[in-house]
Parts: sequence; C-alpha cells; structure tokens
Amino acid sequence: MKRLTVFLIGITLIAGCALKPDRKLTLKERPFGEMPDGRPVSLFTLSNGEMTVQITNYGGIITRIVAPDRDGNKTDVTLGYDNLDAYLENNPYFGCIAGRYANRIAGGRFTLDGTAWSLPLNDGPNHLHGGFTGFDKVLWETESVRTDSTVGVALSYLSPDGEEGYPGNLDVRVVYTLDMHNALRMEYFAETDRPTVVNLTNHAYFNLSDGGATPVTDHSLQIMADAFTPVDETLIPTGEIRPVEGTPLDFRSPFRIGERIEADDPQIRFGFGYDHNWVVDGEQGTLRPAARLSDPVSGRVLTVRTTQPGIQFYSGNFLDGSITGKDGTVYGHRHGLCLETQHYPDSPNRPAFPSTVLRPGETYHEITIYAFSAE
Repeated sequence: MKRLTVFLIGITLIAGCALKPDRKLTLKERPFGEMPDGRPVSLFTLSNGEMTVQITNYGGIITRIVAPDRDGNKTDVTLGYDNLDAYLENNPYFGCIAGRYANRIAGGRFTLDGTAWSLPLNDGPNHLHGGFTGFDKVLWETESVRTDSTVGVALSYLSPDGEEGYPGNLDVRVVYTLDMHNALRMEYFAETDRPTVVNLTNHAYFNLSDGGATPVTDHSLQIMADAFTPVDETLIPTGEIRPVEGTPLDFRSPFRIGERIEADDPQIRFGFGYDHNWVVDGEQGTLRPAARLSDPVSGRVLTVRTTQPGIQFYSGNFLDGSITGKDGTVYGHRHGLCLETQHYPDSPNRPAFPSTVLRPGETYHEITIYAFSAE
C-alpha cells in the first residue's frame, strides 16, 4: 500500500508540473522619465514567470516586487510610487540604495586616521543615509546581467571625493539578480582611492498583505539575533550591545509586530516603535539567516539572509497618511516596515563596533538575499 501511495503521489506531481506553463527568466527595460537636467531614467523589469521585480536606476530604487500568495494570487508587496516625478519630489527612502553611509552618524562627525570629517545634518542633530544627496538621489549607470539561473541589472556610480563631506573617490557597484526560486539577491561592491567609511543597504518598505493599504502590525516577525544596540533619544547607539531577552525587542521566536510595539520601555519611546539595529547571530561575512517575516492573511513569507553584521527593523512609525503611493494607496501609520541589513549605526565613532573603514586596495563586498514564498 505504501509503495502504491508513493507511486500515485509521483504521478500527481508529474501531472501538476506538466499542466504548468513554461516559466523563464526575462529582463525588459523601458523609459521611466527624465531627471531635472534632462538625463533619461530607465525602469528594469525582472521576471521569472511567477515573481516580478522592477528597479529604476534613479537611486537604485526597487519600485515593485510582485509575489504570489498561498493561492497563487499576485500582489505588489512594497511601498513606493507609480512615476519618477513622485520619487523626485518626496521619497522617504522607498526602495532605494542608502549610502555612502546607511543609517545615522552622530553629529555628522567622525575621525579617521587623525583627521576630522564633517557631514551634513539631515536628521535633526545627526547625519542620515548619506546626507541631502545620498545614493538614493543619484542616477546610476546600468548594465544587464544574465546567467543560466538568474537575470538582473548591475548599477554603478562613482561618488567623487568630498561628496556630502566624505573623503575619497568611491567606485560603487550594486547588482540585483532574480532567480527561479523567487529570491532577489543584492550584492554590493565598493573601492576607494583614499581611506573612507562605507555602509550600504537597500531601504525597501514591505507589506506582505496588500502593499501598504493596511498596517503591518499583524505580520509575524522573527529576527535571528540575541542582542541589539540600544539608542539614545536621537536614535544614536549608546555603544552598548544589550541582550534582547526580557525586552520588547526579543524576536528570537516569531512574534506579532503589534504585540509589544506600544510597550512602556525607553527604547520603544525613543523610536516611536521599532527603529533599532539588531546584532545578527553568526559570523559576520558569512551568508546566514537574519530575519523571517510572514503575513497570516496572504500566507506570504519573506526570509532575509545576509553577510552583514546587523539588521535595522523599522516599523513605519513616521508614515502618517500624508503620502499617496502606487495605485492611489494612502500610506498610513505603520503601513510598511523595513528590514535593512547593515553595519551598525554610528560605527565610525564606535571602535568596538565592526569597522566600516575602507582603504585603498580593499574591496567592500556584502550580500543580502530577500527570498519570497507562501505557506
């Protein structure tokens, strides 16, 4: 009986595969508008026949990720805009490449090899995501990339010495690739001709249920981290690495985001919710699990793997209904969240944190993978 059952299951699987249409990897490019100075901007569409990712070379922005739910229904699961003009006018870092230094640097100052450097203050008393004209606001050069198992686009940008106050000419390359298993891989490279600091990430806002029409507080989140870096009232790390045990930041097991988001805890009050860096378990530089996000309504699951030492979970605390995004969707309070793989905030001022210094002859190289599935 057991052998017959296995045989029948095998026939069912073969028949099911035969009924599915052929899937293949495709890459398309089309115009996406113009920069204020007239330079053309492109939109790239990566598809594997089941999942679609759209990326523009303005800011390296992921404008859409369309993924199936448990019933095969496909929905865009990211927040953003329908057109370039909206991104140019007001973009709270939707889907972009953040750099030269993702996250915050205290007071916009750091010292490197005895020389003090000053950066623009664009987040109260601090420097955030590379300044007023970070990598999210530049036009990247593009190159299509393809292998037997992936399709993608490589983005390149030469950040000149002194841009936004940073030392060194920084040659940056970010490669986005999609495979047949619904995994979006982001690979970051950088080289410099002068000692500098570098920290790159992607700042996509996710809502696995409906792309931002409702809050994400019923999503379940697991973060593979035993510790986090507590912050002060301006969201700058204090320098401590604190165990998550006994705090509202303990996501070692899957937990509903809204369960403790209003907890009477100084860290929650400082962030108006979650806006913290977790210390990812495992060895820095190795590709390992960092987070798992799931939506009970759609069954969609996002798993994050990275070589980076940290991950910033931001729960959309400053979304307030003032932004109308794709398809007329109004993005209200906590209608999206970010899972930004990174080095720790303010590392240039914290020698005990993993170093973000890049020197001539070295190559900055980090990998993050967003993998989508359904349960």
